[in-house]
Amino acid sequence: MLTWLPRDTLVFPPLEKAMREPNGLLAGGGDLSPDRLIQAYRHGCFPWYQQGQPILWWSPDPRTVLFPDELHISRSLAKVMRQQRYEVTFDQDFAAVISACAEPRAYADGTWITGSMQAAYIELHARGHAHSVEVRDNGELVGGLYGLAMGQLFFGESMFSRADNASKVGFATLVERLNAWGFVLIDCQMPTQHLESLGARSIPRQTFAAYLHKHLDLTNSSDWLPRRV
Repeated sequence: MLTWLPRDTLVFPPLEKAMREPNGLLAGGGDLSPDRLIQAYRHGCFPWYQQGQPILWWSPDPRTVLFPDELHISRSLAKVMRQQRYEVTFDQDFAAVISACAEPRAYADGTWITGSMQAAYIELHARGHAHSVEVRDNGELVGGLYGLAMGQLFFGESMFSRADNASKVGFATLVERLNAWGFVLIDCQMPTQHLESLGARSIPRQTFAAYLHKHLDLTNSSDWLPRRV
């Protein structure tokens, strides 16, 4: 039976109570307050729901992750990065990135990044928890991604691309920077061919939870000041 969260508590049910079908559905209800969202990521779950649905919280098993030192850059992607066609920046326009990620996709019905979801993560960005990567071509925003950084872990949320390899360039640049900053794992949530081509793989949820326990409260050397990469 699905657990419904009251608004007056931030406690989530144990991860092992998540459903097998649909894979990882852990709880419903609650809200998108900054404190609840931070607690959700610390607990090992994330919100995902379609417009018109109640808020749903997920913790899939297995969990798709990428270890920064396992980043795979294909020859074609390496060539694009050497050409420096794109300008990559951090935290210069979080609102524009999440808005672009929310745009309809040809392969999907509607968007899960609702207006309330955007507002919630913009607030997390204002508090220094959520970060964006912008990819520009001659000043035009053509790709990017956003997610949360906590301890030595980065929780990726969504990415978009309006030009060939734009999101891959942004993601690869971020991973290289996270590796240099001492991050040990990037949460990718669910598998996609796009992420797998960059080196993402699946690990048991229990192993993912162990990384949370060990690395969430350790320090990193990150510097998210807006600047050109």
